[in-house]
Amino acid sequence: MISFVVYLLLSSFYIVNRFPFVDTGTLSTPVIQELFGTIQTSTENTSVTKFTITNRHGVKVQLITYGAALNNFLVPDKEGRLQDVVLGFDDLDGYRGVKARNPYFGSTVGRVANRIAKGHFRLDGVEYQLATNNGRNHLHGGNLGFDKVVWQAYAHKNGSVTFSYSSPHMEEGYPGQLFTQVTYTLTDSNELIIDFKALTDLPTPVNLVNHAYFNLAGHAAGSQQLYNHRLQLYANQYTPVNSEKIPTGELASVNGTAFDLRSETRLGDVINLIPGGYDHNFVASISTFKFYKTLPLVANLWHPESGRFMQIFSNQPGFQLYTGNVLPTDDSLEGKNGTSYKMHDGLCIETQNFPNAINQPNFPDSVLRPGTVYHRTTVFKFSIK
Repeated sequence: MISFVVYLLLSSFYIVNRFPFVDTGTLSTPVIQELFGTIQTSTENTSVTKFTITNRHGVKVQLITYGAALNNFLVPDKEGRLQDVVLGFDDLDGYRGVKARNPYFGSTVGRVANRIAKGHFRLDGVEYQLATNNGRNHLHGGNLGFDKVVWQAYAHKNGSVTFSYSSPHMEEGYPGQLFTQVTYTLTDSNELIIDFKALTDLPTPVNLVNHAYFNLAGHAAGSQQLYNHRLQLYANQYTPVNSEKIPTGELASVNGTAFDLRSETRLGDVINLIPGGYDHNFVASISTFKFYKTLPLVANLWHPESGRFMQIFSNQPGFQLYTGNVLPTDDSLEGKNGTSYKMHDGLCIETQNFPNAINQPNFPDSVLRPGTVYHRTTVFKFSIK
């Protein structure tokens, strides 16, 4: 254990200071810190901090240590007016689910995002049983996933914040102690870079995801404005699922289906072709003509009325298109500024490994082993179209 602690300390220095996809010195504006709330228990009080990063165009990102979550993302429209384009809460109680269930708004999700069938897998001859919190299946790390813990945080001078969390051996049933860092960087080119890194002392599955819900018309604009978004996905295949949203193992062509979004498509014209809406993993097709540094373009999202245009770049093998299908149809989920968030009010494009990859040998390997650094990066790049 002592040797592993030393290894973690040395590796944490390596992880914090090495950003192969991130330009250092991107911003001169300091990161602002303030108290977001306090979690009180019978034995201790834990403070939750909010960080604010602003670039020279006025684009503003706010992050909180609870769930290493993206809390606010203010982006200009074609007239230069700033609006918050991610769904979320004004207070800590919202994120903790005190008033209503938090549907992972903006959170860092892990140790394994998405679903694992029956919460069960076999790794190196050993059977593991995880928490089953989605019917009989495991979802987004279980009952106490990474979205429900308070992360340690460090603000850099270059407009970045690094969040760190050490997940103990057998937390939620996962083997190995996993040391995780998530770094958010806002650049003066209106890019939000999310860099995920992790180390382990035992083989363990890992799939880290940011679960932001976007509505480029503004977080309170509602489903009708979401339907007016134009979506383009760089994916020739998707992974069909059964009735429990578990992939069958097939890699199916999108040709001739409602999953063929390779050409710019108005969301409202296709969403009703999928019962309830989209909640499916797409196989990322590497674009040969558009990259952010070494990261291929995987998706475009455009809201014509505001002019906001978002490109998503990632080195993950897949991404989940989720259109907020299980958000309530009533007013029970109160978000920022008293907004009642409802079904299809926001969508997620979650760059990821494939769901249930640990149980599907033909899916990309999801196992992280000692001595290897897990490293995945996602970039949300904003402009006006």
